[in-house]
Amino acid sequence: MRYEGPQSRRRGHPDEATDTLARGLGWFSIGLGITELLAGKSLARGLGLTGQEDLIRAYGVREIGTGLGILASDDPTPWIWGRVAGDALDLATLASGLNNRNRQMDNLLIAIAAVAGVTAIDIICADTLSRETRKPLRPLADYQDRSGYPRGLESARGAARDFAVPKGFRTTDLLRPFAG
Repeated sequence: MRYEGPQSRRRGHPDEATDTLARGLGWFSIGLGITELLAGKSLARGLGLTGQEDLIRAYGVREIGTGLGILASDDPTPWIWGRVAGDALDLATLASGLNNRNRQMDNLLIAIAAVAGVTAIDIICADTLSRETRKPLRPLADYQDRSGYPRGLESARGAARDFAVPKGFRTTDLLRPFAG
């Protein structure tokens, strides 16, 4: 008997790996959001984005809300796409710090690379979830009781005894001069 988890109540054929990834992204959102909310000033200073503390804290609230939406929803697809949109905002905010006066350029570039990597994962997850069918799929047919021999296995024995091998079947005419 196959395990039918809570995601099987969702649309289409449940893909447990994608559902697990979506739940992981939900928990990641909550953790990142709490960090942004509580350490907004430190993050801004460490990235050379002084003056953006309140924006980083607002992004933290957005991350927590998105994470809760992913974990609480039967269909996390729109919430994962919301993460993608949030990633675009994060990247735009980080890109605003790319200037010659930023003394934390190394940290900023690492943060941009990390957000870009998570964005790629978010897009893959959202795209996979979006490809699911809108209606539940019908159950797979059970062919366990079929043998593949409509007239029975005994009638198939020796059926090819009188088979004549065609002339070019084993060696084609083009290769015949090279065949031993």
